[in-house]
Amino acid sequence: MMYFDDRLYLIAGAALITIGLYALLAHRHFLRRILALNVMGSGVFMVLITYSARTAGSIPDPVPHAMVITGIVVSICATGLALVLAECVQALTGRTELSDERETSEHTGARPDTSDEQHQDQSP
Repeated sequence: MMYFDDRLYLIAGAALITIGLYALLAHRHFLRRILALNVMGSGVFMVLITYSARTAGSIPDPVPHAMVITGIVVSICATGLALVLAECVQALTGRTELSDERETSEHTGARPDTSDEQHQDQSP
């Protein structure tokens, strides 16, 4: 049976997951999306730790704790990789935000795919 403190951590973890998901969907900037993923990961870690505390008198299950420690290490590595990739994209394109396909073609001067038009022009 979970006590009030356990439920509080569970609610806080769910709130962090929700906030991170909203930020991931709402923002277009690379750095903000990377931070949103880190916030979501922290929420998942809190939920896992909460579920490891089953009863007040028993010893907590060590498997979720080991999963959280492993997850933290993987999260740090993934964040580092994402930051390096964001820096490479910024160096190549000069942009730090995602854009939709229409905006990209307008800025670069690229024409949209006209393969259908080419087939129509070649027919006798």
